[in-house]
Amino acid sequence: MTGPLLQHPILQYAYVVPDLDEGIRHWVEVMGAGPFYVLRNYHGNELTYRGQSSETRVHYAFGQAGPAQIQLIAQDDPGESIYRDMYASGEGGFHHVCALVPPEELADQVARFTDAGFEIAGSMLTSQPAIYIDTRSAIGGFTELYGRSERVTAFFETVRSAHENWDGITDPIRERTDSSSR
Repeated sequence: MTGPLLQHPILQYAYVVPDLDEGIRHWVEVMGAGPFYVLRNYHGNELTYRGQSSETRVHYAFGQAGPAQIQLIAQDDPGESIYRDMYASGEGGFHHVCALVPPEELADQVARFTDAGFEIAGSMLTSQPAIYIDTRSAIGGFTELYGRSERVTAFFETVRSAHENWDGITDPIRERTDSSSR
């Protein structure tokens, strides 16, 4: 193998927060991130955790801070998850990075990590597969390899564009209802 394991740019940094609304408020006030598009009680299709089917629901918020997308994750569901692998209820911090990978390269990109000894910690299907690799021993968090498509890149562009055209105050929380677009 030549080059780094990750063959695609990191576009998103994700953080677990104890409370989604408070986490959004903090990121808006301290980092100027936002606005945040929110999905509450989300359960990805074909969700797995450590090789087993999972029913755990979480809350997600997607915002922008400069050139990087910021994802905030809160879990009040008591189920097991990759988020609880790092943080107990009421705790939070950095969780993962995300790279968009063309669908035809996804299996090879996942294999680069597993061949290097990293374990698949979870997966789900939205409009594209998302595979979470346990890279805590290497980077202090997980790596999400997410299938890139026109729909996925359009969502990333929506979040980026909203940030660039936002006054930093108006409607920092924007509820999402179309959960399949990410």
